[in-house]
Amino acid sequence: MAEAGRVWLITGSGRGLGLAIAKAALNAGCRVAATARAVEAVTEALGNDGKRVLALPLDVTDPAQAEAAVAETVERFGSIDVLVNSAGYGQMGPFEANAPEDVARQFDVNVFGLMNVTRAVLPVMRKQGFGHIFNFSSIAGVRGRAGGSLYAASKFAVAGFTEGLALELKPLGIFATVVEPGYFRTDFLDASSMRFGSAQIADYAGVMAAMKDGYNARNHKQPGDPAKLAQVLLVLAESNDPPVHFAVGSDAVTIVETKLAQWGAELAKWKALSSGTDGDFADAAPPPGR
Repeated sequence: MAEAGRVWLITGSGRGLGLAIAKAALNAGCRVAATARAVEAVTEALGNDGKRVLALPLDVTDPAQAEAAVAETVERFGSIDVLVNSAGYGQMGPFEANAPEDVARQFDVNVFGLMNVTRAVLPVMRKQGFGHIFNFSSIAGVRGRAGGSLYAASKFAVAGFTEGLALELKPLGIFATVVEPGYFRTDFLDASSMRFGSAQIADYAGVMAAMKDGYNARNHKQPGDPAKLAQVLLVLAESNDPPVHFAVGSDAVTIVETKLAQWGAELAKWKALSSGTDGDFADAAPPPGR
C-alpha cells in the first residue's frame, strides 16, 4: 500500500481513471496535486484544501502550464514522489477519415503532452534521487485495431518512450512504468472522450459501423473497476522492482498473451528470411544488450 504522506501529481484528475487514482491516494494518506483542464471538476470531486489536495489547472499541451503546476506542487508539498500521466483521449476512425490536424492533436495530447509534464517533473525527481512515473498507454498500445490506428499509434509511442525512459532513469533511483489498461468502466467510450474523423469514405463504412456498434455495446458495461486499478497503482508505487510494462485487467492480460503468441508464431515463420540479410563482415558488432 502507498506510504502515507507521499506526494502524487496526477493529470486528467477531473474524471475517469485519474480521478479514481487521486481518490485512492488521498484515502491512503497521501497528498495529491490533482490537475485537469477543467479544474472545477477536480475541486468539485476532491476539494482544494491546500493541505492534502491541491487542485491545479493544466492543459498538458502547454509546457508553461506544466512547469507552473510542478513548481506550485513543490512549493506547497515539498516534493513530487509519484507522477501519473493519465490525461488523454481517443481519436478514432480509419486513418484516411482523419484530417492532419486530428493527427497532430492526438499526438499533442497523448504523447507530447505526457512528455511536457514528465520533462517538468524530472528535475525534481533527479534532485530527490527517487520517484516513480506511471505513463498511461492502453491495450491499444499493445495491439492495433481497425478504426483505431491513430489512437494506437499514440499509445504505442507512449510505450516505446517509457521503455527507453525506464532504462535512463533506473540508475538515478527513478522508476517508469507504462500502464496498459483494458476496458475499464469510465466515460472513455463516450463522446466526451472519443472523437471520430469526419471524412466519409464509403470503403470504410463497414469498419466504422462495426467499431461504433462494438463501443456502444461496451459503453458503461466494461469489466474493469477503476477503484481496483487505483489500488493496484498504490501497490506498484511502493515496489522496489516494479514492472516496466503493466497490463491491467483480465481482458488486457488475455490480449497481451494472444499478441505475444501471434508475434512469436509470425517471427518463427519468417525467421530464416529475416535472418538471411546479414553480410559476411568479419568486424560486425553485436547489437546492444546482447
